[in-house]
Amino acid sequence: MRMRLIQPLAPCGNEVVDYDRRHLALYAALLDAADVGEDWKSTASNLMGLRSDETGAEECWRSHLERARWIVGEGLASAVDTFGRRPVRLAD
Repeated sequence: MRMRLIQPLAPCGNEVVDYDRRHLALYAALLDAADVGEDWKSTASNLMGLRSDETGAEECWRSHLERARWIVGEGLASAVDTFGRRPVRLAD
């Protein structure tokens, strides 16, 4: 069984969460791929380790791209505030 490093759907809502912090590089890469018109199947495979024939693959890709767009748009102030703080560490 393949271990998935990303959730089936990106977080939603108006609050930046730790998942966003951990996946900021992915969000940037998704935005870059979208800007150059890369096909979702190629992007999902190369950046997210998804197979385009997997159930939910396109929805997963789309939700992460939409989250990336939210963070650099409407959520930018919240992201800057959140990313400027140290992440909360859980007890080992």
